[in-house]
Amino acid sequence: MSKAEKTKQFILEKTAPIFNTKGYAGTSLTDMTEATGLTKGSIYGNFENKDEVALAAFDYNLTKVGKIIKREMDKHELIKDKLLVYVRVYEDYMNLDFPKGGCPILNTAIEADDTHPELKKRAADAIYNWKKIIVKLIEKGIATGEFHKNTDAGQLALGMIAAIEGGIMVAKITGKQGYLTGVMQLVERMINDLK
Repeated sequence: MSKAEKTKQFILEKTAPIFNTKGYAGTSLTDMTEATGLTKGSIYGNFENKDEVALAAFDYNLTKVGKIIKREMDKHELIKDKLLVYVRVYEDYMNLDFPKGGCPILNTAIEADDTHPELKKRAADAIYNWKKIIVKLIEKGIATGEFHKNTDAGQLALGMIAAIEGGIMVAKITGKQGYLTGVMQLVERMINDLK
């Protein structure tokens, strides 16, 4: 890794938690310089502007979540158990190495919906990709006979994603972790009913 690549990585490691916690609009250049100890010129010598840092920070946070999910899925053989990883990870995300601030898809989608088209697209793409992963797993489970052949993989995938993200949002806004637990039990039943 070159010195420039190391500097970019350092900037992302330090600013990604801020963007995920404060959002795009709430993160200032001062926040970035204080977190990194770098000057404005050093940050913008590695990134064109705040937008570029924010987009890269979103990608950094999303990759971090993806690695946690993959690591946990790799521990399982059955497709059902791989799908249940989403329940376990998102229910316990505060105790894992999740990005500070929680789910970057939820955080970014809420803020960027009407304010930042590029971030909105990144969040939407993340949901589309997440849906593809779940659909692929369900289709594999159908092909191997683990799941019922009449399962609508696309509908189930969207239902899981909506429940997970909605559960996180409700728990965060109310401060009631039990709400997330209840929603995750619903998602677990959705998965268990695939037999």
